[in-house]
Amino acid sequence: MSDNNTLDVIEGETFTPADPKLIQLTHMLYALHAVGLVIGAWSQAATMVGAFVFGWTSIIAIIINYVKRDEAKGTFLESHFSWQADTFWRCLIVMLIGLVLYMLIVGFFINWLVFGLVGLWAVYRIIKGWLALQAARPVA
Repeated sequence: MSDNNTLDVIEGETFTPADPKLIQLTHMLYALHAVGLVIGAWSQAATMVGAFVFGWTSIIAIIINYVKRDEAKGTFLESHFSWQADTFWRCLIVMLIGLVLYMLIVGFFINWLVFGLVGLWAVYRIIKGWLALQAARPVA
């Protein structure tokens, strides 16, 4: 990172320097999402993605994400805030579609497979984003 009078250049892109407290908060948001996934994987939750989307840890994380999003604008953290929100909302959409299909009996036999794959996709997204944050670079 650099001082407040210069810009950070990361992978050829120029960013406003990120506040270290906002970097810590972004780590905490990834941790909250990860806890939601772990709770879903190791509990009586219907699916990993269900716990991720409807669990209190991810709900808290997505609320904080939107509250603090403006502070991340122009920094490399902006991509992380978008990445986390995109992961959450896509999981929610797939979960709702899966529930509708389940109720229509169409998805009765495949909904667990779909939910499992989306859960693994969410794990991949959280790991990829968190590793990029650890390396102090934007997530692609």
